[in-house]
Amino acid sequence: MREGTAAKVNMAFIVAIVAVATIGGFMFGYDSGVINGTQKGLESAFDLGSLGIGVNVGAILVGSSIGAFGAGRMADIIGRRGVMMLSAILFLASALLAGAAGSSAVFIIARIIGGLGVGAASVISPVYISEVTPAAIRGRLSSVQQVMIISGLTGAFVANFVLARYAGGSTAELWMGFPAWRWMFWLQAIPAAIYFLALLIIPESPRYLVARGQDERAHAVLTRLFGEAEATRKVADIRASLAADHHRPKLSDLIDNTSGKVRPIVWTGIGLAVFQQLVGINVVFYYGATLWEAVGFSEDYALQTNILSGVLSIGACLATIAMVDRIGRKPLLLIGSAGMAVTLATVAYAFSTAVTGADGAVSLPGNNGVLALVAANLYVIFFNMSWGPIMWVMLGEMFPNQIRGSGLAVAGFAQWIANALVSVSFPSLVVWPGLAVAYVGYAFFALISFFFVRAMVNETKGRELEDMVG
Repeated sequence: MREGTAAKVNMAFIVAIVAVATIGGFMFGYDSGVINGTQKGLESAFDLGSLGIGVNVGAILVGSSIGAFGAGRMADIIGRRGVMMLSAILFLASALLAGAAGSSAVFIIARIIGGLGVGAASVISPVYISEVTPAAIRGRLSSVQQVMIISGLTGAFVANFVLARYAGGSTAELWMGFPAWRWMFWLQAIPAAIYFLALLIIPESPRYLVARGQDERAHAVLTRLFGEAEATRKVADIRASLAADHHRPKLSDLIDNTSGKVRPIVWTGIGLAVFQQLVGINVVFYYGATLWEAVGFSEDYALQTNILSGVLSIGACLATIAMVDRIGRKPLLLIGSAGMAVTLATVAYAFSTAVTGADGAVSLPGNNGVLALVAANLYVIFFNMSWGPIMWVMLGEMFPNQIRGSGLAVAGFAQWIANALVSVSFPSLVVWPGLAVAYVGYAFFALISFFFVRAMVNETKGRELEDMVG
């Protein structure tokens, strides 16, 4: 928004739109986190070893990488809202099929379908939000996406805990003769259906409409958002920011016509996406229960620890919402990188002291169990006040209009490939070389991310999307 137009911003409408769009973040979080409490059920139902668990857990990431890339491109063809509606359908289908799966193969297919929805929602919701919100508060409203992702994760953790507690364990029979772990997946069908229905009431992104030559529809949407005068100006600005020959966005736009090389902004986006995963955050969210049980926690206490991590994550994201449009994106990323490096190194130290008793049970001696728990949750706080929300905020706003969909496709694909590599490798790393070495690796990448941000990331706070260059 330019100065002097704030009074005409229809905040009620904008907040309503953001609320609907971020249900996709909730679904992203729930579908990613529900696996956390179901691994014993999968292991017993499908007779899986550590590699099999890794493949079944990681199947969603295969779909997510494809979904992220495909959604970025499809968003320029069928629209931002169209892609979000498709993701809602995929979430619903995945929930029903995963809960009913009679074999590991069927379950993997179901999770790949869900992954397609997760990948699509992960990249399109931030883009849509950035394209319908004022520049002055875009960071705050875009950060709501991460709050909803963590809310979805926490919702899955709570649902898993309640269902397992009620049934007497995740593999115990619950309703209609089915074990609790299957109901953990089926429960997801409810928010998926709500997401689809809610999407029917929000408008298409005006940036997409202008790129498709539908200036009148874009003007109508912008008028509802910002008023008549600002709508007219914005349509002209959006049109001017697109390619000089007015061709529709395409993947080859990521190549600089002058140098013939990939635009630097694309490499920055890929770096942000990859480093967000190499710090190991999804080890906590996908394998939290397994992680804490590996160092001596009971299943019940491990599931409660997941809930604590989720609640702390939401609190950290709320702090980010308060700060992101005041101090900027880059300072928060730097603080997060430094904090994660220290806390991950502390967790690695605590896990390095693990001992195995005569009965084969693993435990952390002295106060190291408390040290590991505190450090791990401080790590979660640092991540969710920085890289968690800020990476998505920046990917949604840092690319120029002409390449936003294509830039998101490539960065989103890279993000989910990195996620898959970290998540699928973790069960084997627990066996060898062990948790301590794995966490040293995550701490190393957190440290490297600090220097990456210093060198490659430019501040985007308060800038109009039409002013982004790359």
